[in-house]
Amino acid sequence: MDLDLSETQKLMVDSARRVGARFGLDYWRDLDAAKAYPDEFWVEVCNAGLAGVVVPEDLGGSGLGMLDLALVVEALAESGGGSTVGQLFMNNPIFCGVPVARFGSAGQKRKHLPGMMSGRRRYAMALTEPDAGTNTLEMRSFARQDGAGWRLNGQKIWITGMREADSVIIVARTRPYDPAGRRSDGISMFLVDTDREGLSHTPIDKVGTRTQSASIVHFDNMRIEPDECLGTPGAGWRDLLDVLNTERIVTTAALVGTASLALGMAVDFAADRKVFGGRPIGAYQGLQFPLAHAYAVNEAARLMNRRAAALFDAGRPYGSEANMAKLLAGEAAAVATDRCMQTMGGMGYASESHVERLWRDARLFRIAPVSEEMILNYIARENLGMPRSY
Repeated sequence: MDLDLSETQKLMVDSARRVGARFGLDYWRDLDAAKAYPDEFWVEVCNAGLAGVVVPEDLGGSGLGMLDLALVVEALAESGGGSTVGQLFMNNPIFCGVPVARFGSAGQKRKHLPGMMSGRRRYAMALTEPDAGTNTLEMRSFARQDGAGWRLNGQKIWITGMREADSVIIVARTRPYDPAGRRSDGISMFLVDTDREGLSHTPIDKVGTRTQSASIVHFDNMRIEPDECLGTPGAGWRDLLDVLNTERIVTTAALVGTASLALGMAVDFAADRKVFGGRPIGAYQGLQFPLAHAYAVNEAARLMNRRAAALFDAGRPYGSEANMAKLLAGEAAAVATDRCMQTMGGMGYASESHVERLWRDARLFRIAPVSEEMILNYIARENLGMPRSY
C-alpha cells in the first residue's frame, strides 16, 4: 500500500480543508445548541464536488475511490465538525451514492444521484429495529406482495436524518423466514420518497450529535412500487453488507479527524496554560502520556482505515480491516476528547471551549453503527477462528 498521497488526493484534501475552515468551531457549537441541521455546510461540501467522490464519472461523479472519500471526511471532521460529519456522508454518499451507483436501475440513478451530489436531495437508511438491534437478520418489518409492488408494515428505530430526508432506503423482509434456508434469504432494499402515505416518524432526543436528527419510523401498510426496489428482490443482504462496511470506513475517518482536532486543542491549551512557577502544564508527563497514547492509537486507526478503503477500491475483502479501524478510532476519539477536557480543567467543561461537544458526539460511535462488543465478536470469529459466541 502506497502511503504517500497523490497530487489529486492532496488537492482534494486541501479543498476539503478550505470548505471546513469556512465553518469553524463556533458554527458547529451554535448548530448543536439549536439542534439544527448544517444546511450551509452541506451545500458548500456539495458545491465543492466532495459528495460525488465515489460516484462513477459516467453518472456525474468524480469516479474516485473510498480512500479518497475517507481523506475528505478526515479533513472536514478535523476542521471543526467532528464525528457528526461522518453521519452526513453516511446518509448521502454512502447510503444513497454507493448502492444506487452499484445496484440501482437507470431510472433510480437518474432520479437520485444528481440530487444527492448537488445537495438538493437528502437521504437516510431505515435498518435498525427495536427488537433486533445489531442482529439485523431478526428484523420483523415485512413487505408483502401487492400486485406488482408491496405493502410494508413495521417499525425502525434510531434512524439518523429521517426528519431531513427526501428519500429513505428501507431494509425489510419480502419472504417469510424459512428455518430450512438461510436467514439472509428474502431480504430486500427499497428506495422510496419520505412523503409517502403510511410512513411516519417521531423524534428521539439524545445527548450528542444534535445537528443530526434521530427518529423512530413507522410503516403502516405503506405502498411500495415495483421500480422502488433497489437491487434484486429477496437478495439484498449481500448488497447491504457492502454498504454497511463502507459506512464503517466513513465513521472511522470522522473519528480520526475528531481525535486529531481534540489533540491539537489540548496541546495548544497545554502550551499556553502556565502554573506553579510559570511552567506550561504541557511539560508534565501526567498530561503528556495520555495524549501521546491517544495519538498513537489514532494513527493506527488512520492507517488501518486507509488500508480498508484501499482494499475496497481494489475489489478485495475489507471487512476485518474496516471493523478493526472503527474499533481503534472509537477508542482514540473517546480518549482524545476526554483527555482534552481534562487538560483544560474547568474550561473543558464549558461550552465555549468546544471540546464538550466533540466529547458528547464521539461517545455515540463506541455503540454505533456497530458496537465495540460486536466488532470484537467479529474479530474473534473471522480473524482468530474462534467459535461463534452468540
